[in-house]
Amino acid sequence: MKNTRLSKLLSGLAAASLAIVPSVAQAQASPAAGGIDLPANINLLRDNDPNLRTATAVVNGQVITRTDVEQRMALITSASDTQFGDEELQRLRTQVLRNLIDETLQVQEAAAQEIVIDPAEVDQTYARVAAQNFGQNVDAMDEYLVSIGSSPSSLKRQIQGELAWQRLLRRNIQPFISVSEEEVNELLERLEASRGTDEYRLGEIFLSATSESEKAAFENAQRIVEQLRQGGSFVGYARQFSEASTAAVGGDLGWIRLAQLPSELATVAREMQVGQLVGPVQIPGGFSILYLIDKRQVLMADPRDALLSLKQISIAFEPGISEAAATAKVETFANMVQTIRGCGDAERAAGEIGATVVSNDQIAVRSLPEQLQSVMLQLQVGQTTPPFGSVEDGVRVLMLCGRDDPQATAGPTFDDLMAQLEDERINKRAQRYLRDLRNDAVIEYN
Repeated sequence: MKNTRLSKLLSGLAAASLAIVPSVAQAQASPAAGGIDLPANINLLRDNDPNLRTATAVVNGQVITRTDVEQRMALITSASDTQFGDEELQRLRTQVLRNLIDETLQVQEAAAQEIVIDPAEVDQTYARVAAQNFGQNVDAMDEYLVSIGSSPSSLKRQIQGELAWQRLLRRNIQPFISVSEEEVNELLERLEASRGTDEYRLGEIFLSATSESEKAAFENAQRIVEQLRQGGSFVGYARQFSEASTAAVGGDLGWIRLAQLPSELATVAREMQVGQLVGPVQIPGGFSILYLIDKRQVLMADPRDALLSLKQISIAFEPGISEAAATAKVETFANMVQTIRGCGDAERAAGEIGATVVSNDQIAVRSLPEQLQSVMLQLQVGQTTPPFGSVEDGVRVLMLCGRDDPQATAGPTFDDLMAQLEDERINKRAQRYLRDLRNDAVIEYN
C-alpha cells in the first residue's frame, strides 16, 4: 500500500525538472577532454572521503539543510521495495543534494528576474495532488508524507521549483524558439509516408556525461536501473533524476517513430517489448534509460482500442474445499462452458451448475490484463476464453458478445507537430541554461 500510494503521488505531482550531475571519475589523459590537461596517473594530495562531508550546502547564500535532503530522499526510497545499504544511501544522498542545488538555482534565477511564485499557487497545486491521490483530503496527504519521513514543505518546495523553471523558460527561451511551416509540413509528409510502420511511446531517463564523468554517469544510471527493476516508480525516478525537460512529465516522450530517436536508442527500442526496461544506453552527451510504455502503427487503428461487449461467467469455491473437489468443480465448469450456444444461452447454462454471469458492454481491449488482450482479439462472437483464476479468487471465463472496432486515426495535427518541434528545441536550450546557472553559482559545502 505504501509503495502504490507513493507511486501515484509521484505520478500526479507537478514536480521539478531535477538533474543528476554525476561525480567526476578519475579520468585517463585525453587531449580532447575539453582542453583540460590531465596526467595519466592521478596522485591525490588529500584523501577524498565523501562520508566526512555532511549533506548540506549554501547556494548563493541560501542554505540547503540535511533535513531538506533527507525529506526529499524519503520520497524516493519509500517508492521502492529495495532495502538500501549504507553505501547506496550515501550515493543517493549526494544525488539528491545536487538536485536540490539545481532547484535552488532555478528559484533564485526566477526571483532575480522578478518572477514571483505566489505561495497560494503552490498550495493550489499541492491541493490538486491531494485531490488526485487522497480524495480532496489535504490533511491525509500531509500525514502520509510525514509518515514516510518527508514533509508537506518538501513537496511544496519541489512544486515551487517546477513553477519557477517553467516560467523562466516561457520568458527567456520559448519566445526565441522558431519552427517554420515548411519544417512542420515536411514532417507531416514523412509521417504520411510512414503510415503502417511502428511507433513507440517511450519513457526516458537521461543523464548527461562528459568524457571525464562518463564512468560515474554510467554507474549512476546502473543504480537507477537496479532500483527500477526492484519496484521503483519510473515516473518518480524520471521526475527526480532525468536531465531532460520531459522529467516534468515523468520522462514520457509521447508517441514517436524510431527515425526521431538517436540511432543508438532506435536500435534498442526496435527490439523492446511493451513494459520492458532497457539501459543504460550510451548516446552522444550521456546515457539513457528507456521504458516502452506502449507500441502501435502510425496512422492505423489500434485493435486494442476496440470496445467489447462481454459476459463473465464464474464460479466460487467453498472455504476449505479439497484439491480433488476443486479440480472436479473446475472440470464441470469447463464442460458447461463448451455447451453454451452463444451469449443468449449463457444464463441458462450457468444456472445449471450455480455459476454467475455478469455483463459489460463497454470494455476496451487495452483495459484488460495484458495476458487476456491477445486472447480476446482472436475470439469470434459467442466464443470464450480458456478458464482462468484460482481457488481463492474463483475461476471464470469471458465470452465475447460483440465488438466495435476502432477507426483509423487521423494522426497528429499541424499544431501538434509544431508543438513537438518547439518542445525539443526548448529542451536543448533549457539544458544549456541550467549549465550556465551552475557555472555562475557560488556554492559552499559544509
